[in-house]
Amino acid sequence: MIERVRAVLVTADDTMLVIRRTRPGIPEYWVLPGGGVEPSDASREAALHREIHEEIAGKADIVRLLHTIETDDECQLFYLARIATWSFDDRTGPEFSVEGRGEYALEEVPLTLEGLDGIDLKPEEFAHMLRGAIGAGSLGGGASF
Repeated sequence: MIERVRAVLVTADDTMLVIRRTRPGIPEYWVLPGGGVEPSDASREAALHREIHEEIAGKADIVRLLHTIETDDECQLFYLARIATWSFDDRTGPEFSVEGRGEYALEEVPLTLEGLDGIDLKPEEFAHMLRGAIGAGSLGGGASF
């Protein structure tokens, strides 16, 4: 089974970092930073730290696991994390040099219902869960996490 890890990366301004994907022939959509767990990763959290470093040259403090989505062949784990520094210009992920993969643009989106309503966050199941958590105030936002 393929395992993937992603993070809601919350900034000091209570925005979240998302990647806007633009690909030929597909409506643009947004994803959370992250990617596949590799055999060399010591843990899922180690894989997430590696992916955050590759995709946005950032360092994050992982707070907790938020949600898991499992299908027959894939398990996606979504974490809540705080991030203080990042540099999209210094990203090193191999996907950025592959032709035909489209564009990856890092954006800050308010971690509010209005902010989520302004983007097409994928996967939809996670976007729905995140909307519910924000609406219920159960993310533990602000300085409380």
